[in-house]
Amino acid sequence: MDTPSDFDIFLVCPPGLEPLLAAEARENGFAPAEPLKGGVLIRGSWAEVWRANLQLRCATRVLARIASFRAMHLAQLDKRARRVPWAELLRKDVPVRVEVACRKSRIYHAGAAAQRIERAIAEELGAPIVSEATEGAVQVKARIEDDLCEISVDTSGESLHKRGHKPAVGKAPLRETMAALFLRQCGFAGREPVVDPMCGSGTFVIEAAEIAAGFAPGRSRSFAFEDLAGFDATGWAALRGAAQRTIPDQRFYGYDRDQGAISMSSQNAVSSGVAGVTEFACQPISDLVPPPGPAGLVMVNPPYGARIGNRNLLFGLYGTLGSVLKQRFSGWRVGLVTSDAGLARTTELPFLPNGPTIDHGGLRIRLYRTDTLP
Repeated sequence: MDTPSDFDIFLVCPPGLEPLLAAEARENGFAPAEPLKGGVLIRGSWAEVWRANLQLRCATRVLARIASFRAMHLAQLDKRARRVPWAELLRKDVPVRVEVACRKSRIYHAGAAAQRIERAIAEELGAPIVSEATEGAVQVKARIEDDLCEISVDTSGESLHKRGHKPAVGKAPLRETMAALFLRQCGFAGREPVVDPMCGSGTFVIEAAEIAAGFAPGRSRSFAFEDLAGFDATGWAALRGAAQRTIPDQRFYGYDRDQGAISMSSQNAVSSGVAGVTEFACQPISDLVPPPGPAGLVMVNPPYGARIGNRNLLFGLYGTLGSVLKQRFSGWRVGLVTSDAGLARTTELPFLPNGPTIDHGGLRIRLYRTDTLP
């Protein structure tokens, strides 16, 4: 693509967790990795766009900034949108969907602004325009704030939590990107065991095992950038095939009282390539004991009242969880995800100061974490 060799790339993540994504980006060699509201700004070429989609576990999607200009009114937006080198970026045979957000600008009607950009793409490039989310369509996003219009291309396509190698999911699953963020928030770096006593479809256990093994999270899926103009399939294949993998010394354990959940977890571990370092078993919380070997991290996403319907039924479950962990898991750290502060307190675990609340499927959830248990 004959766009500038370096341009702004925005890594999207849930608001409140931007510093965690920034730290991951820096560890993977992306710069400047500046946390902003709703994500992290880096700069780079299309190779960095590919690599970010392939390697970053905590990003929800990757946006490539392709144009930035002032627009005080719709006619000016129309004129300047036509100057964007659409033919260098988009293909005539791939449908395009335009999404616009306006804030504190003289252009305040997002729908009218989207129509102008759509018309510019249709008339200057000839690509088909779609108004609804359509499989295979490339999404162009414009943000007009304080009269500054910034246009980006969504290079990811489907959200990056869809890794492409987890076929079975249960009810109210925690997204893989969120699991990676919470593991990072608990200080997990792949060098200690992880236990999930209510593992559901195995998200925490499998994500931890993949981190330890050095697996690229995007290794099994396709991306929207593969449908952009000038895509270098040979270069992408070389990058994708260059990932280094190791066999971790640690093991990762998931338990659940539902045999169906254990079957799902085991199936997902096989599909993810980590069956050899994960173990799943059907058992209640009361039977939970530390696995042999060094202490590590207990990560758990228990049911919340909003999901179950009757909050009062959950106090016993959280109380039992807290008692078992305090009595049997000395030397371990705990990370617990819930939308209910009262249920978290019921565990009587020595939680550190609260982190941010995060939107998750219409709920406001939070990670409660401890230091090493006495």
